[in-house]
Amino acid sequence: MADILLGVCYRPPNQDEEADEVFCKRLAEVSQLLPLVLVGDFNLLDVCWKYSTAERKQSRRFMECVEDNFLMSLVSEPIRGGALLDLLFTNREGLVGHVAVGGTSWS
Repeated sequence: MADILLGVCYRPPNQDEEADEVFCKRLAEVSQLLPLVLVGDFNLLDVCWKYSTAERKQSRRFMECVEDNFLMSLVSEPIRGGALLDLLFTNREGLVGHVAVGGTSWS
C-alpha cells in the first residue's frame, strides 16, 4: 500500500500575501515528498482555472504556486454561485478516479 498525503485547507478571503507565501513554500515541500491530494476552499473568486487567468496579484501568485508544483485541478465546474470555491488538486495522474460535486460527476 502506498502512502498518500491528504491536505484540507481553508484560505480566508482576506488572507495576506505573507500567509499565502508561507502556504506556497510548504506546498512546494510536501508536493515533492508523496502523492498528494489537496482539497479546500481557497476563496479565489477571480481565478478562472479553465483558462489559467486571474485578476488579482494574490490569485495569480497562487496559480503560479499550483503550476510550479505540478498540481492538477480536478474540479472544473462551478460549485456555488458560478464560482469554483471548493477545489481539489493532486500531483499524480490517476490518484483520484472519480469526483462528484452537487450531483455532477467527472471520471
